[in-house]
Amino acid sequence: MKKTLVLCLTVLLSLAAVCAFAGDGSWERVKKGGKLVIGLDDAFPPMGYRQADGKLVGFDIDAAEEVGKRLGIKIVWQPTAWEGVIHSLDAKKFDCIWNGMTITPERAKEVAFTKPYIMDGQIAVVNFKEKRFKGLKDLKGIKAGTQKGSSGLEAVKKLSTPPKELKEYEDYPKALLDLEAGRIDVVVVDNVTGRDMIAKRPGKFKILPGMISKEPFGVAFRKDDNGLRGKVQQTLDKMVKDGSMAKISRKWFAEDITNPKKF
Repeated sequence: MKKTLVLCLTVLLSLAAVCAFAGDGSWERVKKGGKLVIGLDDAFPPMGYRQADGKLVGFDIDAAEEVGKRLGIKIVWQPTAWEGVIHSLDAKKFDCIWNGMTITPERAKEVAFTKPYIMDGQIAVVNFKEKRFKGLKDLKGIKAGTQKGSSGLEAVKKLSTPPKELKEYEDYPKALLDLEAGRIDVVVVDNVTGRDMIAKRPGKFKILPGMISKEPFGVAFRKDDNGLRGKVQQTLDKMVKDGSMAKISRKWFAEDITNPKKF
């Protein structure tokens, strides 16, 4: 069922990309301005986050900057609260959302996605010394946490037993602080983000075996900006073909998780 949904979404998005150059003027507008403004949550490692010196880094940062280089435009990053990010896109505070955004049928009604560029999913993170839970089926009567407006909210509903309490946080680091302090039992988080956070704090957290859901990431544009979306998609396709996306993926994940054939 999950593979079928992903396949259908991919086909629909591919068809949309074919019709992308409809002459709506969106690409011409960006090209003339010389910059592509991208909205993101800048506390979402390893997709996009701040280093100690304030520099913005991450997989999405590298991928978008490469797209900008190839298109001859500057990439301008616009940090924004993830809750309400689509509303901000519609309000034209930026040109697209490029920040590990999961493609869902609900979101696809509001925005125009590129084809998936990464296959992610939701996982359950617990304290390293936690002994009550050995797998996802053991998560009963728990206090769970996830990020506001994230796919984690839907993933929690897929647990075999609903949590007795669900807390929503502005970002995942705040949720993990509560997990470490014992105020919640589990954090439901994106696989790539969870693994990155755990790697940076060895001995603090661990991932329960299995994935709650599998979810494709895409770049989101306004429904009317087909020309711009098509130009970005065309560039991403070339980056996949020439191995550039794989190279960026190995830098951040130690493996290539951008190959569409593996989705």
